[in-house]
Amino acid sequence: MGIFGSSALILVGYIYWQTNGYLEQQTNATISAEIRGLTEQFRQPGGPGIEAVIRDRITRDPSRSTLYLLLTADQRPVLGNLAAWPPGQLDADGWYRFTLVDQQGRRVPFQGQILQVSKDYRLLVAKEQSNLEATRQLINRVYILTLAIGLLLALFGGIVLSSSVTRRVDAINRTSREIMAGRLQRRMPVRGINDEFDQLADNLNAMLDRIDSLIDSVRAVTDNIAHDLRTPLTRLRGRLESLALQPEISEAVRNELNATITDADHLLATFRALLRIARIESGTHDEAWTDIDLGALLHDAWELYHAVGEEKEITVHLGAAAGRMRGDRDLIFQAVSNLLDNAIKYSPSGSDVRLEMRDEDGHLTIIVSDQGPGVPEAERGKVLDRFYRTATVTGIPGSGLGLSLVNAIARHHGGQLVLADNAPGLRVMLELPKTDSAGPASVPEAGLIRAARPAHH
Repeated sequence: MGIFGSSALILVGYIYWQTNGYLEQQTNATISAEIRGLTEQFRQPGGPGIEAVIRDRITRDPSRSTLYLLLTADQRPVLGNLAAWPPGQLDADGWYRFTLVDQQGRRVPFQGQILQVSKDYRLLVAKEQSNLEATRQLINRVYILTLAIGLLLALFGGIVLSSSVTRRVDAINRTSREIMAGRLQRRMPVRGINDEFDQLADNLNAMLDRIDSLIDSVRAVTDNIAHDLRTPLTRLRGRLESLALQPEISEAVRNELNATITDADHLLATFRALLRIARIESGTHDEAWTDIDLGALLHDAWELYHAVGEEKEITVHLGAAAGRMRGDRDLIFQAVSNLLDNAIKYSPSGSDVRLEMRDEDGHLTIIVSDQGPGVPEAERGKVLDRFYRTATVTGIPGSGLGLSLVNAIARHHGGQLVLADNAPGLRVMLELPKTDSAGPASVPEAGLIRAARPAHH
């Protein structure tokens, strides 16, 4: 709008300057031609005198658009349609400008030249400038109106253009957010007009198709691993367990077999956790979204892990817990269970673990606080990666997948996982979007039992 207005200002200003100059030039040329004609009449031998010519021209101009005044050397009027010499201003170009008041009381501008007829006489010839001034005012009005209309058109065009661009960008942003939320089959909208946005959308869609193909390949590999490795590991564990029950083996061998069974359980749990994280992050997890009463969910988790904490002489406290949201109850319970299991695992005997929830603007925050070694601030982003473990938990069994799974579940529900210092210990906050929904929550009992004791931390 500013560029268009500046361009219009320069263009219309140039037209105004040229038009005004042309009109003024035409007026001056008319006056000059009038004076030349009078001079020629005066100098023509045998022709009528200048006084006769002036009288004739005054008679033919009853509107007094042209003024004549012939004066003697002592300023006495001799002839003309002016009673006296008008007060005015003589500029450097020889033009005499003055103003008269007509019968209606209006001030009428005149411009003329002074002709020295002889040493005893001089003549003033002036032309009315009302038409020129009216034309100038008209040009000024047209100039302002044109500029205003141009700016309005520029504003309207800018709004239309920016709205069109914004709608296209918003459509791409919305689709991008849906894809990041796990809807990998969504594609960028294309209008079919092959403009820059369509070309961008086509390129993004081609990229998404390639990514989808790669995800399908990874999914196929994961399924093959699940089929080819998990089943043999399960059989191996079963055989080891059967062998450990044989009465003829020594106690030392039995202990080694039990340790090997524990390692096999750890491998199976790690594999299940990796598989579940991959399915959640790729959006292929089977969604069972329901209205969740988080207060009841936290109470169930507290009841389960309260007894687990007592085994290590750790007290698990349940604080305020009330709120509702839509999501996968199994996954949310899994996330809370992982956080409680980690807090109990890494806390020393005699310490406290606290589970509570806060209802904040736009989201619900589940908080698990412990009094363990905590996580250094520089490593709080890294512990969300798979298999990463801090030096503060060296010697404690674990695979480094617990927080990775919780983070994947949080992102799957449109939330986030935040780690903070509990001084001492770690404070983990699971932020989830809240929804207001009437009616009882639908809680699947099977999901509660299945997620009760995760073993993949």
